[in-house]
This record gives sequence, C-alpha cells and structure tokens, in this order.
Amino acid sequence: MAVMTETDKAGGATPPADAGTRQVRVWDPFVRIFHWSLVGLFALAFATGDEIERVHVAAGYGIAGLVGLRIVWGIIGSRHARFIDFVRSPAAVLAYGRAALAGRAIRFRGHNPAGGAMVVALLFMLAGTSVTGIMMTTDAYWGAEWVEVLHEGLVYASLGLIGLHVVGVIFSSVAHRENLVKAMITGRKRAL
Repeated sequence: MAVMTETDKAGGATPPADAGTRQVRVWDPFVRIFHWSLVGLFALAFATGDEIERVHVAAGYGIAGLVGLRIVWGIIGSRHARFIDFVRSPAAVLAYGRAALAGRAIRFRGHNPAGGAMVVALLFMLAGTSVTGIMMTTDAYWGAEWVEVLHEGLVYASLGLIGLHVVGVIFSSVAHRENLVKAMITGRKRAL
C-alpha cells in the first residue's frame, strides 16, 4: 500500500526516485528545543511535586515561560511551527483519525490534524496547570483547596494527553515508516 502525502493529495508532481531518502528541514531549532525542554521540565516538576517545592515551582515557571514563547512562535515562527499550518477543524481531525485507523491517512510534512489538535490541547492544559500553580503561590489563593485540586487534575489530564501523544507518534512512525522522534531531534524528515 502506497502512503499518500500532502503533495500527492494536492495533485503534486511525481516524486523523484530519491524522494524516499532525501531529507528536508521541517522543525526549526526553537520548536525542537521547546519540545525537549518541555519534556524535561514537566518530568522534573512532576517528580519533585510537594517533595522539593523550590525546584517544582522553578520548573513550573519554566513551563509557563515555554508555553508563552510557543504561543508567540505559533504566530510568527517558521512555516511548520505556525498554528495556521496545523490547526484544523474538529471535523478534519475526526476525518483524519478515521482514515488513520483504516490505514489510509495521508502523510503530512509537519503536524497531521491529530498531532495539531494534540499540540493545542497540551498547550491549553499546560497553560492551565501553570496558572493554577502560580495561583497557589499568591496570598489570595494560598491554601485554597479547589485550586490545588484543579492543579493536580490538570497535571494528570496532561499525563493522559502525553500518553496519547506518545501512542500517536509511534502509530504515525510505523504507518508512514519514519522515525518522528529522530525528526524532533534533527529537525529533518523524509521529503515525500
């Protein structure tokens, strides 16, 4: 079964013979550094929790800063970093999901519609986690149980999304025969 790409679907030119091995730049350095820094800071914040509060709070502020920078970069960044490149309607995300489960999903050079939805969901979840975490350090919300419960709920919901993200990366890597983890390290993906 041939894997369709964005170019194939749009009626693009026939790929050259070496298209399977030719690499193109997709993820800019900011996106890659953001991604892996976020992974590290989230793991650090989760591991320290109530045990090492100073480290937990510092990691949380780091996450808040990264989320803010990623939102700005989603507006002004490189082509595949911009939200306009990968944010799709709920109908498009569902259609992509159905096609993926049927083994007919087209390959995207940047984020596919499901991946784009995951980016948005994780940014919202991490922003909410950051806001509630910051609230807990203020006089107005110090000791407010509802804020702590909401904060922890957002953390565990984020963990669920992270698990789905990892499954999606593995699924897409296998379906399209490309190593997406490596692409997020090198910034490069197969041309077509």
